Amino acid sequence: MSALCRDCFTKGDFLRRCPACGSPRVAAHPELDRLSIAHMDCDAFYASVEKRDDPSLRDKPLIVGGGKRGVVTTCCYIARISGVRSAMPMFKARQLCPQAVILSPDFTKYRTESRRIMEMVRALTPLVQPLSLDEAWMDLSGTERLHKATPAETLARLQARIEAEIGITVSIGLAPNKFLAKIASDLDKPRGFSVIGGADAESFLAPRPVGIMPGVGPAMVKSMEAAGYRTVGDLARADIRDLAERFGAYGLRLADLSRGRDNRAVNPNEERKSISAETTFNDDLRTVEDLEAMLAPLCEKVGRHARASGLAGRVVTLKLRSTDFKILTRRRAIPVPTQTARTLFAVGRELLAKEARGQAWRLIGIGIAELTPAQTLEHDLFAGDERRALLTETTIDTLRARFGPGALASGRAFRSKSSPED
Repeated sequence: MSALCRDCFTKGDFLRRCPACGSPRVAAHPELDRLSIAHMDCDAFYASVEKRDDPSLRDKPLIVGGGKRGVVTTCCYIARISGVRSAMPMFKARQLCPQAVILSPDFTKYRTESRRIMEMVRALTPLVQPLSLDEAWMDLSGTERLHKATPAETLARLQARIEAEIGITVSIGLAPNKFLAKIASDLDKPRGFSVIGGADAESFLAPRPVGIMPGVGPAMVKSMEAAGYRTVGDLARADIRDLAERFGAYGLRLADLSRGRDNRAVNPNEERKSISAETTFNDDLRTVEDLEAMLAPLCEKVGRHARASGLAGRVVTLKLRSTDFKILTRRRAIPVPTQTARTLFAVGRELLAKEARGQAWRLIGIGIAELTPAQTLEHDLFAGDERRALLTETTIDTLRARFGPGALASGRAFRSKSSPED
C-alpha cells in the first residue's frame, strides 16, 4: 500500500495516521504512485472567497445568489447541512435556512481568484483543462523528474499552497482517467484527496446511482430507472446493443463509463462551446417591452465576453423559464457569426416576440453557440454590418476600460431592473 501524508508529505506504507506527524489526513491506495490524471474542484468556491474576505461570516451559513426570485449560485457547507443546494430557488433556500446570510455574487472577484489558482496549476503541467472558474482537469504524466515528486505528492503540495496563499480549500481526485478523477474529487469534500484506481474502478462504480454519470440529469434518471437501470452496475451488466437502441450513441459511451473506461485526453485547447448570460426577475414579467428591457443588458454582457475571448457565434440561443420552472429554449442560425450586442438583441427580440404572448416568465437568458475565431469576420464578404457594429462596441469597450464600466451605457440598459447572473 502506497501512502502519503497530506500535511507533512511523508511517504510510506501506512493507512490511518502519519507515523511522522500523527496527522489522519492520509491518502493511501495501491496505485497511488502510478496515477497521473487529476480533477481539482474548489470547495464552495464563491462562498469560500466571501468568507475569506469577511471573517465574521466564517461560522455562519452563507448563500451566494440572486434576489428573492433568483436561484442559489453556491452555498457554504454550513448552509448545506440545512439542505440548501446550488441551483435551488432562493425562496426555498430561505425556507430551509432562514438564518443564512445572503450575498449577491461578485464575479469580477471570483474570476481574479480563479486566475491566481489556475496560474499555480499551470506551473505544474501544461496539460490543464478548465471546466469552469473553480474546477479543472490536469495530466501530470512525465512530471516526476521536473518536480522530483510523484503526481500525488505534487497535487498534495498544490492543495496546501492554494490554502495557504489563496485562503480557500480545494478537493483533489486522482485516477487513471478524467471520468473517474472527477468522481473522486467529490468523494470527500471539503479538503478532500480521493483516489480511484483502475483495478477497483468497476467494483467502486457498480453500486452507485446512475445519476453520477455525466450528462444524466433528473429526467434521464427517471427514464433509465423505468428501463431497469438504477445503478451503474446495471449499465455495466447490460447488453451494449440494448443501451445503443435505447440511448443512441450515448448508450455506447455509458457502456464504457460504467466499466470505468474513458479514453479522453486532458486537452487544454478544447474549444468553448457557448457564451451566455441570464437573469432571474424579482417579479414575473409578461410584456414584450419588460422582457426586452431585461434582454438588452444581457446581450451587452455576452457581446463583451465574446469580444474579450476573441470568439463569435453562428447560433443565437434564447432561454426562458416559466413560473413552474419549465425551461424553453429557441435557437436561430445567423448568416454572419456575431460578437456584438446589436446583433444579439435583434435576433433575441425576434425569438422573444414569438413566445411573449402574455405568459408569465421568471428568467430570461441569451447566448451564442457554434463558436468560431473572430478573425473569420475579416474575410467574410457579407460581414460589413457586423464589422461596423463591432467597431462601435469595441470603441465603447476601450472607453469603459479607461474610464470605468459606468462610463457608457445604452438607453435600454438604464431600464433594467435586475443584474445579469453568470
